[in-house]
Formats: sequence, structure tokens, C-alpha cells
Amino acid sequence: MKTTYYGQSALEIVTGGKKLLFDPFISPNPLAKDIDIHSLKPDYILVSHGHGDHVADLLEIAKSSGAKVICIAEIAGWLGTKGIENVHGMNIGGGFNFDFGRVKMVNAVHSSTLPDGSPGGNPAGFVIYAEGKAVYFAGDTALTYDMKLLEDDNLDWAFLPIGDNYTMGADDAIKAAAFINCKNIIGVHYDSFPVIKIDKDEVVEKFIKAGLNLKLPAIGETIEL
Repeated sequence: MKTTYYGQSALEIVTGGKKLLFDPFISPNPLAKDIDIHSLKPDYILVSHGHGDHVADLLEIAKSSGAKVICIAEIAGWLGTKGIENVHGMNIGGGFNFDFGRVKMVNAVHSSTLPDGSPGGNPAGFVIYAEGKAVYFAGDTALTYDMKLLEDDNLDWAFLPIGDNYTMGADDAIKAAAFINCKNIIGVHYDSFPVIKIDKDEVVEKFIKAGLNLKLPAIGETIEL
């Protein structure tokens, strides 16, 4: 299993011979200017919520790749109105077995409105169970005690937002890591806008002091999970 980071919360996980693309906000992000979205050929696209900085490239990539979109039921319905029919709608607390592994949709505390003003349902996170591993993609979220529900899942890795302002920041992400009982953290949702720019050295030092393994991959960088 490996992951490639594309900036903000956009990333790809390759597992079970399938490519899973999360929250595709790439082409409008100046930090990701070297990433060609047409070179991405995901088998699945997982969408945590409807905000533009998570779905900006969703329609184009879904149409060009034919990927199945996994998302909350309301976004699934919205995609149908846009001509995207290869969709698997879910809701909070539900899980489903796909050909690469199992996906469970979990709670996130945020908001969710689609770019055209349509309601995006509830925001969500995902836990991916594949290749004998469990990986948590938190989506955009505040620190929430619901994360304690994952502490017995033996999570191998967790993607947590650390940019503050719109989501939890580094201090709350450290608390979240304790809630979910996971030492290996990949930080996301930072630096794309001035209000979520972080001091990387300071954040890394905080995670080290907490006994956590924090990764902040460069855009386009691939790491093994």
C-alpha cells in the first residue's frame, strides 16, 4: 500500500491493485501546478464533503476516468444531476466491501455545501481496511470525541488536517492521534491558503514531543504505508 500527496487534502492510495483518489482539489491549487489531473486514472474517488477545495476536479476526473465515486448519499444524488452515474452513496456509520477492501464512513464535524449551493449532506471521514491494514482519512473535521470509536481499530496510518482555522490545528490533531490510538500521522489541509499556512518545523517538533511519527510529504511525493 502506498500514498501520493497532491496538496490540500487530495491524495491517492494504491491498494489491492486499485487507485483510490481522495478529495480532488488540484488544478485550482497553485501549490499543485505541476500535477496534471489528466494523468490521474483512479478506479475510485472518495469524497469527504462538498466544499470546492475538495471537489474542484471531481466532475472532470470522474468523467475522464470512469472512476466509481464513493460519497455521502446527498452528494451521490447531486452527481447524478451532473451526469455521473458510477456512484456509490453511503452514510455515516455504514461500511461496504469493494474489490480492493472495505470502506467505512465515519463522522466528521464540519459543514458541507457544494459549489453551486446545493446541500452536500453531512461531512464525513473514511476508514479503509485493505491488505491487512487500516487507514483513517479524517476529512475536514474539528476534534471530536467520536474519534475514540476508532481506538480499537488498530489503525496503521491516519490522514489528519493540521492547518487550523477551517479544521483542527496541530494541537488538536495531536489529541486526535491519542483518541484514535495511532502513532503514524500524515498531515493534510495546510498551506493552500494564507489562513492555513503552518510553521512546519514547529508542527513537526510538537508531534515529536508527543511521541508521534508525522509525515508532511511534498506535493507529488509517494510514501509507503
